[in-house]
Amino acid sequence: MVTATLYIEGGGEGKDLRARFREGWNEFFKSAGVGSKTKIVRGGGRDQTFDRFTTAIKDDSPDMISLLLVDSEGPVAVGNSVWQHLYARDGWSQPPDADDDQAFLMVQIMETWFLADRVALQKYFGARFKQNALKKWPKLEDVPKLTVLNALASATASCSKRYSKGKISFELLARISPSLVEAACPHAKALLNRLKDM
Repeated sequence: MVTATLYIEGGGEGKDLRARFREGWNEFFKSAGVGSKTKIVRGGGRDQTFDRFTTAIKDDSPDMISLLLVDSEGPVAVGNSVWQHLYARDGWSQPPDADDDQAFLMVQIMETWFLADRVALQKYFGARFKQNALKKWPKLEDVPKLTVLNALASATASCSKRYSKGKISFELLARISPSLVEAACPHAKALLNRLKDM
């Protein structure tokens, strides 16, 4: 069986957050049916994640491949590949060892995925969660980063726990439905299809 080592941006600092990062991602991929094929590596900062990936791919083998997953941090231009986006935004050139299908994006940020599963958000945050703070955007990947974060802040403003990156984001990641995420976010679908097809 082919397995993927997935280098993912973020993870926070401290042992507890690192563990929650892995737990959240492992649960998400387990729910997607690809948990046994996927090993999660906390990348840390954005550039650090890319550096770890570019080092790791040199040791890839037919039964173990390295994949990169980072936020797009903005809209992806129509017609642009993931590598074209990363070069335009970050100046990252596609490494000679990397194929076109080894880099993936959360468009525009990981929190965009949460908006795909509003039932999970409601269950997690409880009765005071304001669903009407989240508009019915026709294309979630077109919603700007700050709009997503402000919407989550408004929706949870009266809740006993408000949305924040770290512990809460990783707990949400473990609870959202991968099928809803891939239905709403084409770049997430591309990642899950890559893992399913291995």
